[in-house]
Amino acid sequence: MQKDFSVGKTDVLVIVDVQNDFCPGGALPVPKGDEVVPVLNEYTTMFQKAKACILATRDWHPPNHISFKTQGGKWPPHCVQNTKGAKFHPNLKLPRNTIVVSKAMSPQKDNYSAFESDEIAQTLQKQGVTRVFVGGLATDYCVKHTVLDALKLGFDAVLLTDAVASINTEPNDTTKAINEMTQTGAEQAVLTDFLYPLELPPTSDQETERLTEKQLSKFETKKKARMRPRGPYKQIRIERG
Repeated sequence: MQKDFSVGKTDVLVIVDVQNDFCPGGALPVPKGDEVVPVLNEYTTMFQKAKACILATRDWHPPNHISFKTQGGKWPPHCVQNTKGAKFHPNLKLPRNTIVVSKAMSPQKDNYSAFESDEIAQTLQKQGVTRVFVGGLATDYCVKHTVLDALKLGFDAVLLTDAVASINTEPNDTTKAINEMTQTGAEQAVLTDFLYPLELPPTSDQETERLTEKQLSKFETKKKARMRPRGPYKQIRIERG
C-alpha cells in the first residue's frame, strides 16, 4: 500500500556514511553502495525545497581505532581521518548548510549510530525536528543503529528502503535488520511514497527560469546556522557539502 509522506520543517534527512571506503573500490565496500547516491540526491532536493534539515554522518576513525583488525577488531582499517577513503562519495550532493556529524573518533570506543552523543538529538530538537528519514550505508549496521537510537530518543523514524545498501556479512542480515527496525516502530518509504514535487509547476518556461533564480537567490543569501560544540562533542559541525 502506497503512503503519502509530506516533508516539512519538523523533518530531517539523515544520510549515513556515504563515504568512499564504503563504496566499490574502497577499503570496506558495501556491495552496490554507490547506487544509493543518485537516490539520496533526489531526497536531498526534496528536503531542500521543503526547507527541512539535512544531516550527514561520517566515520572519522583514528588510525588505531578499536574496530580495526590491526587492533583486534572486526573490520579492515577504513575511513581514517583526513584520508581519501573518509571523504563523502564525490557524486553525493550535500547542501552547503548540511550538518556534518563525525562519529567513532575515540580510539577505544566503537559506534555505529548518528546519535553517538545526546547533543546531536538536542540540536535537532531545538530546531523543532520530530521525525527522521534515514538512508545510506549500511542497512545492517550504521543505518540500523541510527534508526533504533532515533526511536529510543523519541523521534519518529522512517527507513528509506530505496536509498540503503547492506554488507550482509551473515545470511539474511538485511532482512533481520529491517525487521528489527520496523518491529521497534520504524516506518518504511521509497521516493514514490512522497507528495512530490512540493509546488505547482509554473505555466511557462520563462516563469520556470524566473522561479529557479528566485529560489537559488533566497537559498544562497539565507543566514547559515552555526553551532558551537562544547566539551567532548566537537565531532558535531556544520560544513560545506
